[in-house]
Amino acid sequence: MIDLKDIVVKFGDFEALHHINVDVKEGEFFTFLGPSGCGKTTTLRTITGFIEPVSGTVSVNDVDITNVPIEKRNIGIVFQSYALFPTMTVEDNIAFGLKLKHMSKSEINDKVQEIARKVDLSDAQLKKAVSQLSGGQQQRVAIARALVTGPSIICMDEPLSNLDAKLRVQLRNELKKMQREFGITTIYVTHDQEEALTLSDRIAVFNKGYIEQIGTPNEVYNHSRTEFVCNFIGDINRLGKEIADKMKLNPNQNHFIRLERVRVNNVKNDGALQLKGVIESREYYGLYIKYYINLGDQTIKAIEKNDGINIYEAGEEVTVCLHPADIMSYDVQNA
Repeated sequence: MIDLKDIVVKFGDFEALHHINVDVKEGEFFTFLGPSGCGKTTTLRTITGFIEPVSGTVSVNDVDITNVPIEKRNIGIVFQSYALFPTMTVEDNIAFGLKLKHMSKSEINDKVQEIARKVDLSDAQLKKAVSQLSGGQQQRVAIARALVTGPSIICMDEPLSNLDAKLRVQLRNELKKMQREFGITTIYVTHDQEEALTLSDRIAVFNKGYIEQIGTPNEVYNHSRTEFVCNFIGDINRLGKEIADKMKLNPNQNHFIRLERVRVNNVKNDGALQLKGVIESREYYGLYIKYYINLGDQTIKAIEKNDGINIYEAGEEVTVCLHPADIMSYDVQNA
């Protein structure tokens, strides 16, 4: 569907993207994930036509669109700021792209009504000025405006970042539901790891203008290809030398284990290393509890499901089990 081949983007002497290669499948929810300044938005803007690469090609359905004007790419765009017209009604905002296509009033009205129903905007809200709507409602308007022209692709640049945490969770679920219903190929940019893992079919993890890994949420989380991905996706423990030596791990590598893979007082005869530790402190999250456990040579973090019964107190001695199969290891020079 969307094929980026050896994309290089420069701003003056600064090379922002270094030979980016991405292949997005039709109907896929594909996320560009990474910290600020890593190149994810630059890549999105290259796809939409706001940025022209110095080399490489952007293709859609095997058609090279690298030099095609923005308005002829048939790509819907939802900006971080939504870029809505605050004094115009919701209806007029959604209809804006249709009017540029010189459609008839009746056709525009039918399309606006149809898309409004699909994104859960009422007739009363359509008549309001955008400035009168909540952040979540404005986000729906931005999505409706991007979809109403019938694009084959929709690109979203951090569309939830201006919302409060509770609304972000609510709307990301709605976003995924809408994307499935429309079946539209979606490119989504975010720095939020949880958002990426929740929404995506596949994720490209960016770092300093390079792609470190492309994979499913499970692949990038449980089988992180590089040390950067391992550290950036979720919380992690880096094992100290004493533990690494006890587990006979390669001394020329750095070794990591996810918090939920650290077993607390769950001893099995399965080859896991067993270590005595003392609970330093805990963080209570409701569904789970995060423990900080002193193992003597280092403090390790563990997440345990909250069953309301086995809750450990500071100062309590526990047995920590680390299984070799749960360790992710990376050559030191790749750090």
